[in-house]
Amino acid sequence: MGFANSACSFTRFRILDPVPNDLWAQIPDKLKQFAFRDIDDIPEMQAQGWVCYEDMLDTEWVTAPPQKGAYIVFSLRLDIRRIPAGVVKKHLAVALRDEKNRMHEQGKTFISRERKKELKEQVMLRLRMRFLPIPSEFNVLWSIDRNEVWFASTQSKMIDLFIEEFLKTFELKLEQLTPYNLADSMLDEEGLTRLDQLEATQFAPLS
Repeated sequence: MGFANSACSFTRFRILDPVPNDLWAQIPDKLKQFAFRDIDDIPEMQAQGWVCYEDMLDTEWVTAPPQKGAYIVFSLRLDIRRIPAGVVKKHLAVALRDEKNRMHEQGKTFISRERKKELKEQVMLRLRMRFLPIPSEFNVLWSIDRNEVWFASTQSKMIDLFIEEFLKTFELKLEQLTPYNLADSMLDEEGLTRLDQLEATQFAPLS
């Protein structure tokens, strides 16, 4: 999902902490420090990290720098391996059958819980190496002047992941700009009191 599309859903945040003046010069290095690391050749199920806005394969910002005038622009890349449950079930059944045959040859009949767990881990490890991770990219726009950050997703899990990665990278806390939080930043104390006293209006009878 990206801001360059004709239509884009996004979530707005404000930065709660004061931004240190020396942070701006450090942003390129911080992005590289927490850049995306490929997991195609290792059996990890998920990986996330920052990438260049112009090219999700660029983790060194060779294509273009992140600063665009009064904005810092980059992307969060998330790669996830998705192994269908049916595939896991089939290969685990094959592994258990082969294990039973080996035990039968040894005059044994019982497969312990620990051995079943071990077999499942072995099956998952093999399958991870056979299924390539599916990549996704979510653009980030950081307005320096407004102290706001826009994230090109409205999914709860992605929002939580983004907040966590942003805090880890820049040591800055974000707050989602919900309608109430936005009003909180614009109204005086009297206005907020009146807002808190508002009640929902019923436009149609409840069924």
